[in-house]
Amino acid sequence: MLIFDKNTHEVHEEPNRKPLPHEVGWIHLLAPEAGELETVLGDYHQCHPLLIEDCIKMNQRPKLDRYRNHILITFYSMSRTLKFTEFAIVIGNGFVVTVSREEQPFIEQIKSELLKIEGRMQHEGDVLYELLDRCVDEYVDSVNHFEDQSDRFERNLLRNPNIRIAQEIYHHKRTIHKVRRVLADERNVLAAISHQSFPYTKPETDVYFADILDHISRVIDLIDSTRESLNGLLELQVNLKTDRMNEIMKTLTIISSIFLPLTFIAGVYGMNFLWMPELTWKPAYPILLVLMLGVAISLWLFYKRKKWI
Repeated sequence: MLIFDKNTHEVHEEPNRKPLPHEVGWIHLLAPEAGELETVLGDYHQCHPLLIEDCIKMNQRPKLDRYRNHILITFYSMSRTLKFTEFAIVIGNGFVVTVSREEQPFIEQIKSELLKIEGRMQHEGDVLYELLDRCVDEYVDSVNHFEDQSDRFERNLLRNPNIRIAQEIYHHKRTIHKVRRVLADERNVLAAISHQSFPYTKPETDVYFADILDHISRVIDLIDSTRESLNGLLELQVNLKTDRMNEIMKTLTIISSIFLPLTFIAGVYGMNFLWMPELTWKPAYPILLVLMLGVAISLWLFYKRKKWI
């Protein structure tokens, strides 16, 4: 655990124990056993049994639970591969306990910084700020992946309207929906810390928590715009395919309309009547071919003038 001594203003590491009145302690428990959690949370800090049960079971939605002498915050970190990792923060007067089942690289980074940089751990709220701020900063880097994917889909679609990307887009939308649901709950947690009388932060640090709230709100706005962009891409693909089909149908219709009078003329002179004077006329055949060619050219020029082709 890390201990900040308010008398010497120094941060150092010690085995897990209960902080003294003039100390601020931070204990991080990685994949702890139930007995270890009961010792740290129950024996050291007299936490509520329901809080200990939540930390043992984990698998909670982001939330903030208030108890008499401490608060439980459930939060998630997110990797660049968009994998969520849950961790719990128990904060009380003079102590912070974090619980996680998996490695959290940013926690070790924060520990190293608190040991090296003087004055970063003078209050339990300082540790809480470092944890939440680092998580939200990672969200910004991870969510940029969504925008890059959306741009890639758009380029591929404009290059080839018939490309099969609907399944990828729907999978991407499901991932975005999951991320947004978690971040929306976490925004509520940050709003509770920023806008309510949170007992374990200093008034002068409220502006920093408001800044975290602003960052996560911007991330959610980016997710919403990306989701709308993906919906637009699906509609764009449908419209491009419809336009392509309309062009094909228009071309076939024009060709058919040109050949329709020619088919009529050929049908008339293909009838098996005994008396058709034109059949005995020697120049009838070349004249008929010229007539059919003239009809085809006339229709083509008519369509051209109407700008149908």
